[in-house]
Amino acid sequence: MSAGPLAQVTTLPSVAPAGGSVWLPPRAEGAAAEIDAVFYFIYWVSVFFFVLIVVLMVYFVIRYRRRVESEQPRGGAAHNTRLEITWSVIPLILVVVMFYLGFRGYMDLVNPPAGAMDIQVLAQKWSWNFTYPNGHDDAELHLPAGRNARLVLTSNDVIHSFYVPAFRKKCDAVPGRYTYLWLRDLKPGEYLALCAEYCGTGHSDMLTRVQVHDPADFQKWLSEASDPFRTRSYAEVGRLLVARRCASCHSVDGRAGVGPTFKGLYGHPVRLQDGSTVTADENYLRDSILYPARQVVAGYGPVMPTFRGQLRDREITAIIEYLKELADHANR
Repeated sequence: MSAGPLAQVTTLPSVAPAGGSVWLPPRAEGAAAEIDAVFYFIYWVSVFFFVLIVVLMVYFVIRYRRRVESEQPRGGAAHNTRLEITWSVIPLILVVVMFYLGFRGYMDLVNPPAGAMDIQVLAQKWSWNFTYPNGHDDAELHLPAGRNARLVLTSNDVIHSFYVPAFRKKCDAVPGRYTYLWLRDLKPGEYLALCAEYCGTGHSDMLTRVQVHDPADFQKWLSEASDPFRTRSYAEVGRLLVARRCASCHSVDGRAGVGPTFKGLYGHPVRLQDGSTVTADENYLRDSILYPARQVVAGYGPVMPTFRGQLRDREITAIIEYLKELADHANR
């Protein structure tokens, strides 16, 4: 299949921008510096005590080792009040400082300011879906720089966790409830988002792109993305939708995946789990998108989520037209 829209959609950032450290990528969100400070404080405290304990352990092993076979241990050990107070108070102080820094940062993360732009985030095996204030759905997250944004997360199936390393922020998406994550002072650029909670066989492929635009460019993108049919044919729009919504489970080149390949699917017989066979026509494809558990393909599990309420009729038609185009290419 040729490059173009599909290649643009499925290409994710492969190289982190310059400016990161060994442990963390470059910061791209307003709270990232404070989060990094807490991380490095805990990290260096841990390094210090690790080195101290190892050095003392090695010293004691050498200093108090038994030098001759007949040597007997000497008794009479007594406690040292000042030493015991020291090694109790110092860790207590450090733990209290860690708690204070963490709690202060946590309260900032869960209390967004008024006027933040709400974006609905739906997680499901194994993809993300983002709904913008004007109702536009997209498989990639687009944000305006210089404006606060609040992500309202939920899940269709199991617990997922939305994580953007460059933002240093992570939030679980939980079935049956909403969770919240807000972002501020975003730096324009392209970043990687992933699922940080193991959610099944396709977990490592649950990736998407985060694009932070200049404010004017964001409004332009939202206006154009809200009506992809304005400049594209149904099959072209279907190609975009398949790449955004289906590529994590279904291939278009015949390769095996979590779900059956789309290559040569349209118009061909499909064997189902119950032993029956159906033809992959328009009605079968539509039902498979909206009611995937009704007719499960033999050899695959009933893991596909429904897209009811997520895809409009015109978008479903576009996907079917693209699958027809794939079948035509496969038959040539």
